[in-house]
Amino acid sequence: MTITLREVKTTRDLKKFIRYPRGLYKDNPYWVPSLFFDDFNTLHWDKNPAFEKSEAKYWMAYRDGKAVGRIAAILNHPFIEKWGDRYLRFGWFDFIDDSEVSSALIGAVENWAEEEELTAVHGPLGFTDLDREGMLVEGFEELGTLAAMYNYPYYLTHMENLGYVKDVDWMEYQITVPSEPIEKISRAATIVKKRLGLSLLKIKKKKDLMLYAMELFHLLDEEYRHLYGTVPLTEAQMKAYVDQYFGFVSVDMVPIVVNPEGEMVAFGIAMPSLSRALQKSQGEILPIGFLHLLKALKQNDIADMYLVAVRSDYQGKGVNALMMEQILRALAARGITIAESNPELETNTAVRGFWKYFEHRQHKRRRCFIKHLHKHLYEPVNPSSG
Repeated sequence: MTITLREVKTTRDLKKFIRYPRGLYKDNPYWVPSLFFDDFNTLHWDKNPAFEKSEAKYWMAYRDGKAVGRIAAILNHPFIEKWGDRYLRFGWFDFIDDSEVSSALIGAVENWAEEEELTAVHGPLGFTDLDREGMLVEGFEELGTLAAMYNYPYYLTHMENLGYVKDVDWMEYQITVPSEPIEKISRAATIVKKRLGLSLLKIKKKKDLMLYAMELFHLLDEEYRHLYGTVPLTEAQMKAYVDQYFGFVSVDMVPIVVNPEGEMVAFGIAMPSLSRALQKSQGEILPIGFLHLLKALKQNDIADMYLVAVRSDYQGKGVNALMMEQILRALAARGITIAESNPELETNTAVRGFWKYFEHRQHKRRRCFIKHLHKHLYEPVNPSSG
């Protein structure tokens, strides 16, 4: 039976593209849908400021009129300019367990890469490091999170059969929240406050937190610049992320550290888990999905750790302890007993090493794959060689 690929070019088709995984993962207890409006704002050509400097194409695969797969391809010019690698990204890659389907979808991406004279295809990746990225390769029987995608185990076999190999891995940890303060962390927090004159901002209302939102993203952009696949964020992108996500955050779970001059030198973001709420709402806010989300934000025993950034001149000085102490107090006050670290690069030993102070387990691993194309066709020949 022939596979037909259709490029997504209308808003109506984009909505079908976004909702496709619901049927694929129906009744799967571990899959957590993304927020529909989140994906819509990210993928729509007129919504995401990333399209000012990037291009994207989306395809859906059909057999006998039934959708059997989807894929997105992103030509991320800021990535090419920053890293010097002429790569095309793929993401939002979902498909039934059929090699004809996965081959047709990834083939469309590779064909576009060759048309643009690019040297490789890698992913799953989004427009920026703040989009979902990495294909799950371990932890298929663990509950997913809002920040990371879930996929079936057979995806890995398909990627390998298609000629894709590991480029980098992210690790994820489940941390048991201690019922009592951890002495080493509390002591380190006290020392760093006294030694460096640091303090935690006392923020009680979300509107006050919003005053620091853009500064927070500037710090994040600067300190994440060396991490795999990151691209500089524009002011418009930062504002879009603030509008998209800050409505969910709780001020007690967003510690912001300032120095004696009042400059932000570190921050962390944690939230009550929305996983079960998203499963119930299927990623929709309306008509009653928002009620599930509101309940999850108020009553929960699981939290997600999202982001942490420390200014480079304050790194390695115990600032993480200062932030973690506040987060632990907030989690304990809410009755939260488990925290999910969400993806951390396997090379980021500083962040991953912090979990040694807790009862924890490394329970998931996800991967960015890469396939080098006919590289010699697109790179200039060195005149000095042969």
